[in-house]
Amino acid sequence: MSKKTPNAPKSGGARSASRLGAVQALYQMEMSRKPAAHVVPEFLLHRLGSTIEDEQYAEADNDFFRDLVEGSEKRQSEIDSYIESALSTDWTLERVEPVVRAILRAGIYELAARPDVPSKVVINEYVDVAKAFFEDTKPGFVNGILDRLSKQIRS
Repeated sequence: MSKKTPNAPKSGGARSASRLGAVQALYQMEMSRKPAAHVVPEFLLHRLGSTIEDEQYAEADNDFFRDLVEGSEKRQSEIDSYIESALSTDWTLERVEPVVRAILRAGIYELAARPDVPSKVVINEYVDVAKAFFEDTKPGFVNGILDRLSKQIRS
């Protein structure tokens, strides 16, 4: 099985819950073609910190969640350029699985816009998010892309 239902963050804390929620929101935005202004309030009211399918999701840092989602949306062209520059020549952004795209977008935004969070923390957190969704090689792919881009973004 390569893709699974995400596990609710049990002990990662409010920022970990915010990151998972941000990835889910970015994915929803791409699939529904709805902007952050529509999706963020829905997540704040009905998802973050809620019980969904018998899983209790951790309370999120709402301000951090909002920053990740809205910032990723505002800087999506720049972020997507970073992703494309890190892919091998035979890969395009469209070939990257949509959940992985959402993970990379949130992670790259955090690397670029949140210097208060160490690069290693950003990379580890988004690899953990990838592991919540995938049991295959995608967490390693996320690790490689974010590690490579962290050196470029934070040089």
